[in-house]
Amino acid sequence: MKKKILILCTGNSCRSQIAEGYMRYFTGNKADVYSAGVEAHGVNPKAISIMAEDGIDISNHTSNNIDEYRDIDFDYVITVCDNARERCPFFPTKALKFHYNFPDPAKATGTDSEITTQFKSVGQLIKNYCEDFVNTNLS
Repeated sequence: MKKKILILCTGNSCRSQIAEGYMRYFTGNKADVYSAGVEAHGVNPKAISIMAEDGIDISNHTSNNIDEYRDIDFDYVITVCDNARERCPFFPTKALKFHYNFPDPAKATGTDSEITTQFKSVGQLIKNYCEDFVNTNLS
């Protein structure tokens, strides 16, 4: 049976979207992967862009609120920022919970090139985390 993974962030626009893309890539057919936020801010265009550079299309992803997934019995819930972990409302689940506080690339400042570099850096951290997560928990 496929595992169900929920990735949570504050606005479901950058980190959780990137993580959903990589988690889907690394899990293949082993899991159904969802992402959500305690708010829904829309998918960040830079997140879409850096993922496309790595061959992963998240352009059709939607920004979702955690309330949309209350009826799904997740196996794993991963928070990718401290704010989401602190603000995440409790909902009954048997899910194993994981947390990693990735830097928020949406808060990067500087030139367009510097901001893109920050997105790529965070994207690589998330990619490494997702690959390790799948190898450790779904092998």
